[in-house]
Amino acid sequence: MAYQVLARKYRPQRFSDVAGQDHVTRTLLNALGLGRIAHGYIFSGHRGIGKTTIARILAMALNCRTTIGTTERPTPEPCGGCESCTEIRNGNAVDVIEIDAATNRGIDEIRELRDAARYRPARDRYKIYILDEAHQITDAAFNALLKTLEEPPDHVVFMMATTQPEDIPQTIRSRCQHFSFHAVKFDDILAQLRDIAGKEDITAEDGALALLAEAGDGSMRDALSIMDQAIASAPLEDGRPRLDASQIRELMGTVPNAVFERLMEAISEGQTQTVILELNRLLNAGNSASQLARQFVRYLRNVLMARIAGENSDLLQISPDERARATRSASLFSEEDLTRFLQVMLRTFDELNYRQEQRFHLELGLIKLVHLTRLLPIEDLLSKLPAPPAGSRPGGGASSPGGLKSSPVSTRSATVPPSRAPRTIEPSKPAFSPFESDRNRKITGEVPKELPDASVPVPQSVSSASVIPDRVVPEPAVENPVSAESRLAGALETVAARTSVQINSTSPSISPIKPPIAVPEVVTETTSGALALAPEPEAGDPSGPLDLDSVRDTVCSALEAQGHSTAAVLLSNGQWRQKGASIEVEVGIKKTMLGLTMNAEAEKICKGALRAIGINHKLSFIPGEAASSGPRLASNPKPAAAGSIQAVALENPLVRQAQEFFQAEVRSVLDLRK
Repeated sequence: MAYQVLARKYRPQRFSDVAGQDHVTRTLLNALGLGRIAHGYIFSGHRGIGKTTIARILAMALNCRTTIGTTERPTPEPCGGCESCTEIRNGNAVDVIEIDAATNRGIDEIRELRDAARYRPARDRYKIYILDEAHQITDAAFNALLKTLEEPPDHVVFMMATTQPEDIPQTIRSRCQHFSFHAVKFDDILAQLRDIAGKEDITAEDGALALLAEAGDGSMRDALSIMDQAIASAPLEDGRPRLDASQIRELMGTVPNAVFERLMEAISEGQTQTVILELNRLLNAGNSASQLARQFVRYLRNVLMARIAGENSDLLQISPDERARATRSASLFSEEDLTRFLQVMLRTFDELNYRQEQRFHLELGLIKLVHLTRLLPIEDLLSKLPAPPAGSRPGGGASSPGGLKSSPVSTRSATVPPSRAPRTIEPSKPAFSPFESDRNRKITGEVPKELPDASVPVPQSVSSASVIPDRVVPEPAVENPVSAESRLAGALETVAARTSVQINSTSPSISPIKPPIAVPEVVTETTSGALALAPEPEAGDPSGPLDLDSVRDTVCSALEAQGHSTAAVLLSNGQWRQKGASIEVEVGIKKTMLGLTMNAEAEKICKGALRAIGINHKLSFIPGEAASSGPRLASNPKPAAAGSIQAVALENPLVRQAQEFFQAEVRSVLDLRK
């Protein structure tokens, strides 16, 4: 007899021999025992998991000539010895017609099937049609089969096997019993391979069989096909083929997962050189870049599942040694890191399919993984931002017991009235990230029992005269806490230079020399080093006169500190007027250019600067053809600041010649390079 491959030689002949489909075999056995036979079945699922095999076993059970309950057939399982069972097993039964729907998919073939179905079986109890790859039948052919499938003769049973049940029309599916097959588990494939190796008298290591089972990827037929190939290439030992892991890896063109474990360790330590050198060794050994990427993606998936569900989870369909390896790699990273790694490698694997230089793209993907470990989580940034103190209100200072608002500035000469005891602000605990507990849970599996108080740390040594910033408008994007603090310090120094405020280099406080407006409240130092707030007097008339020069300097300084130099120069040369509780600034540009320069971010900075000095007036901007029209209440514009865009423009020889020739004056300079 000619040689038979393992997938055909060890094809199950009874329901009990089928591995991994207990939910299907149990239902069919119960239906056979109760005599509840349907006229149509749909078997769907992964390739090589037993769909056509179960259809043949069901056909044998339906046409088996041995009565159920006898010695030869005690259960609804087919006896396997009668003439009908033998013919069906050999594939030459007259009343069991197996059709390849991939080639017989047209309406003419289905019409012939429909006409033949009207005749009774030649010898057996049922005439059975098994349609393999049924999803490839055309819609017209399905429509021709529809009426026969809805009201078939009592002697006809249709069985359709498919890997894509969604392509079968709903009208067909609603008339059949649908069984969805599962992928065969790793342990079931491994047990079947071990049993076959014993029957074939083959010496096989457990690691080799585990590799074969894993390569099957849930398909019993795929695993048996690879095993057949491995036996043919295996060396003989005492006349018996011997399967080992290294030989199977070489046959499949794969590398051991220990390589990927070393790569993960190097990535966790940020060693880019080690990662690239290891990849170079693998590629020089003849391994395919696409195959390496595929293996690494599968390894990352297993590592992520080990991180999420643990080492003994059913999500890991690998051997115990590989489970331990995946768990060791998972302990090096958080769940978020592994998710990002898997996304990057999946994108890299997709790019390798249509890129010319596959090696370069694989190297770039691994370098990205090293760089991802250096990213600072956003919760760490948020944890370093100061939170408002207890009792504070949005947009204002801390509320005093009398309901008054604390002042943003203080004077050296004011004192605390004896009629009221000073209120002490105790040093608070460091700011706490709202994401820290979740991050600790994902990394260590522990959740802190008590959460620290999220408040602003107060310095222990503060000078006797201090400024408490009422509100700081941060820049839209913060790369890291250090650079954000540096920019904030630079902004405070610029504001101090414009408003006659001195910065104390040894303390984070600011000591004013000359307050620009009336001081509503006082901050002094107590004997314990804490800050005490004094009550603020009654608020005056909001429409009273303001020092527009000081207001203009404060707003322009804030704009320059936040990178809006063009807007700062424009407002510095504009005409500032006070009309009751509002401030109008007339600038010498048209409305279109004004909208581009004074955008929403610039207006937000201006309003924040006004609130910082205790002014709640409405600020509006008026476009004008010339800034010189109308009276100007504020003082003449000051010379351009050194290093500003206006100073650079005025030093240009061409600008100077134009001024002398036209007897002109430069009112505003717009920087359109940005």
